[in-house]
Amino acid sequence: MSNRTTVLRLPHAIDSLGERNFRLFWLGQAVSLMGTWMQSTAQGWLVLHLTNSAFLLGLVTSIQFLPLFLFSLPAGEIADRLPKKKVLYATQCSMMLLAAILGILILTGTVRYWHILLLAGLLGTANAFDNPTRQSFVPGLVEKKNIMNAIVLNSAAVQGARMVGPALAGLAIGRWGMASSFFLNAASFITVLFGLLLIRVPAKAAEKQGKIRPWPRIAEGLHYIRHSPPMLSTIMLMGLVSTFAINFTVLVPVLAKANLGQGAEGYGFLMSAMGIGALAGAIIMAMLSHLGPRRLFLYGGGTGLCLFQILLAATDNYRLAFLALGLTGWMSVTFITSANTRLQVETTDNLRGRVMSVYSLVFLGVNLPGSLLSGFLAHIWGAPAALAAGAAAGLVSIAAVFAWEQRAAARAGRSAAPDSDAGVHRPPPA
Repeated sequence: MSNRTTVLRLPHAIDSLGERNFRLFWLGQAVSLMGTWMQSTAQGWLVLHLTNSAFLLGLVTSIQFLPLFLFSLPAGEIADRLPKKKVLYATQCSMMLLAAILGILILTGTVRYWHILLLAGLLGTANAFDNPTRQSFVPGLVEKKNIMNAIVLNSAAVQGARMVGPALAGLAIGRWGMASSFFLNAASFITVLFGLLLIRVPAKAAEKQGKIRPWPRIAEGLHYIRHSPPMLSTIMLMGLVSTFAINFTVLVPVLAKANLGQGAEGYGFLMSAMGIGALAGAIIMAMLSHLGPRRLFLYGGGTGLCLFQILLAATDNYRLAFLALGLTGWMSVTFITSANTRLQVETTDNLRGRVMSVYSLVFLGVNLPGSLLSGFLAHIWGAPAALAAGAAAGLVSIAAVFAWEQRAAARAGRSAAPDSDAGVHRPPPA
């Protein structure tokens, strides 16, 4: 079969790992992200252990994402202006310290719900500056031809961690107690810090600019997005689906405990099921990365995510729930990776941090209202009804954004084939 007709290309799925800087960064992230998912899993279980309240669990998640909602846009401006490597050192060290503090509070038996709220807010603040910096740091570590592959492999590291981390957390909690997950997460940051130390960033990647007022620079990034229908539709789609349908950290613990009768280990394996599916999806997307971003993957992934979430809501069988979460993870990574790559490929280097800060805001920051809504609905109606309602709202949102993009494409007078982003309109400078 010729290269023109070959779709899945396994030999090219790991091209970006051949570049030293990205390989160092990717390996550090792969280890650290397992610790991050261990802490996320343990934190949800800890809140339920202390409060037995779905609403209070949703409140913790919302507090953790509140700083992302408040600080993402300024963080993107900083990512475009300051050396990204130094910003990442600061954010990663902060997150390591916060994990260790919570572990100590649990180990000494002094942990209280308000401690978790406070530390979740501080962790969210560090994440608000870390996320757009890390997202915009990756393209500077590879050649331009490998940018999409690097983004997809970075997502594969996240999904691999999602597969392993929750299962490790469940096992660690069962054998060594709740504190172990937080201490292991703190230790995992050493790999990222060591990798950053060895990375040699080209001079062009460390942007140095004079003192410029941040708000006009933030407005420049927003102007750039607003005048590109494909970018604006991607941002709108990500914000709506994230608000209504991507609230697993709030709903799955409640579903596992109240509806499926599972303990910590069963809950951990349920979360890992989503990671297994997501890792498989990331591998497939890496093999397809030579095709570039495709609207079929973006809208199809979002639709599949919502449909399989409805299947999850409809079952009280553990094995079927495991399968539904696996399929949800597959569709989730297809959707998220497609949105990320669509933005990154179309963004100029000097605006990448600001564009990705908006992406972080709508992907993570909207967890503030989304988590509160999901927690409230789960408290009133139960987790299955909350899952189904969110998925239904997600499907309506996807249809609405698709129709809007079609109309915008028609007004712009360009082709809008469902499986192609060719001819994407480049926005004018601000």
